[in-house]
Amino acid sequence: MAVVAFGVFVAADDLMVVATMLRPMIDDFELIVPDDLDAAAWIVNTYLVAYVAVMPLAGRLSDLVGRRAVYLAAMALFAIGSLIVPAADGLPTLYLGRVLTAIGGGALVPIAFAVAADLYRGAERARALGLLAAVETVGWVWGPLYGAILVRFLTWRWQFHLNVVLAAVGIAVALRVLPAGAGAASAARRRLTDVDWVGPLALTGALVAFSLALLGGARVQTVSGLDQLTDSGRGWAGPWLYPVGLVALGLFALRERRAANPLIDPALRRDRSAMAALAVNVLVSVGLVVTLINVPLFVNIVEGGVTDSAVRAGWLLTAFTATVAVTSYLGGVVTGARGARWPTVVGLAVAGTGLVIMGTAWEPASSPVAMALHLAVAGAGIGLVLAPTSAAVIEAVDDDARGLASGLVIVARLIGFSLGLAALTAWGLRRYDSFRAGVELPALTDPGYADAVAAATRDVSTTALAETFVGGAIAIAVALVAARLLSPRPASEPRAQGSTTA
Repeated sequence: MAVVAFGVFVAADDLMVVATMLRPMIDDFELIVPDDLDAAAWIVNTYLVAYVAVMPLAGRLSDLVGRRAVYLAAMALFAIGSLIVPAADGLPTLYLGRVLTAIGGGALVPIAFAVAADLYRGAERARALGLLAAVETVGWVWGPLYGAILVRFLTWRWQFHLNVVLAAVGIAVALRVLPAGAGAASAARRRLTDVDWVGPLALTGALVAFSLALLGGARVQTVSGLDQLTDSGRGWAGPWLYPVGLVALGLFALRERRAANPLIDPALRRDRSAMAALAVNVLVSVGLVVTLINVPLFVNIVEGGVTDSAVRAGWLLTAFTATVAVTSYLGGVVTGARGARWPTVVGLAVAGTGLVIMGTAWEPASSPVAMALHLAVAGAGIGLVLAPTSAAVIEAVDDDARGLASGLVIVARLIGFSLGLAALTAWGLRRYDSFRAGVELPALTDPGYADAVAAATRDVSTTALAETFVGGAIAIAVALVAARLLSPRPASEPRAQGSTTA
C-alpha cells in the first residue's frame, strides 16, 4: 500500500504542479499573453488528456499481465517524460515530454486502487480506498504550492529533475515489494491475446476527442484575470471534435456488445449502484475542480502578484485538502459499517452547502480565516464521497477486473474535471462580460480613472468567479439524485486470505 500510494501522490502532484509554474515557463518559451494563451494552456491540457485516456487501458493491462509489470513500465515512462521536459528547446518537445509523464502517471493511479482491492475485502477495502483517495487529493493541492515554492527559490525545471529521482525510488522499491504475479489471475493472462483491443482503442479515442473539445476553450490555468480570456478562441480544438468522440463512443459500444471478452465487465454495466457511483464521481469532481482552480485565481485577482498569491492560495487550500484527506479515510470507515449510500448523501449535502456559502459570501474584503472555514466545509463533504463511490464500483466486478474498474472511477472524476473546468469557465466569462457591461466609470480625464478601472475589474472578476462556486454546488445537487441508487448495505466480507503477499 505504501508503494502504490507513493505512485498516486507523485502522479497527482504532477497533474497540478504546472498550474503555478506556467508564468516562468511562458517566459522561457517566449510566449506572449494573451496572444499565445492557447499554446500555453496546452502545457497543462496535454497532460490531462493523456492522463485520462490511458487509465482504462492501464487498469485492464494490470488485470491481464500483473500489477508490478504495468507499475514498473508506468514509472519508467514517467521518468523518461520528466527527462525530456526540462531539456525541451521548443513546445513540440515539451508537449511530448508532458504526454509521456501523463501516460506514466495516469497508469499508476488505477493500479494503486486495484492493489488495494487485491489486498482487502469488505470494510477494510473501503478504508484502504479512502486512504488512497486522501493521498491523491493531498497531491492535487500540494502540487500548486510545491510549484510556487520551486519557482520562488529554484526554477520550474527542478520539478522534473526531482521527478526522475522519485521515479527511480519508486522503481527500486516496487521491484523489492510488489510480487511479479500480483493482481493477474492465470486465466486472465491466457485471455490477453483474445481481448478485443478495437473496443479499448475506440474508448481511448472517444476520451481524447471529448477531452480536447472540452478543454479547447478552458484556459483559466494560464491567466491572472478573467479579462485575459475574453478574446481567446478555441483554435483547432473546437466543437467539431464532439461528433468524432460520439462516433468513437458508438464504435466502442458496438464492439462491447459483440466481444467475447469485453473491456467492461457486463456485471458492472448491470449494477445500478456502480453506475450511480460513476455518475456521482463525475458530478462531485465539478465541485472539486472549481475549488482547486478558481480559488487561486480569486486570490490572485484580489491580492496581485502571481508568485506571492500562488503561495497564499496554496496555504489557503490546505484547509480544503486537509479536510478532504481526513474525511476520505472517514468515508471509507463509514462505508464499511453503513454501506455506500449514507456517507455519499451526507458528503454531497455538506459539500454543496460549503460551495453555496463560498459563492454567496466571498468578496474582495473577505477574511482569509472565513474563507478557510468555508473551504474546510466543502472539503469535508467532498472527502466523504470519494471512498464509498470507489468501493461501489470495485465491489461490482470480479477479481480479474479490478484494475479496469479502478481506472473507470478515476476516469469519471477526470471527466468531471474537464467538463467542470470548461463549463464553469464559459459561465464565468459570460457573467464577467455581463457585469462589465454595467460598470459605470468616471471620465477618462478624471485623475482617479485608472484606480476606478482596477477596482471595477477586481470586483467584476471576483463576483463572476464566486458564481462558479454556486455552479459547482448545482452539479453536486444533481449528484444527490444519483446517490439514492447507491447500495445501503455495508460491506462485511473479511480480509482476503493470503493477502499479505499480494
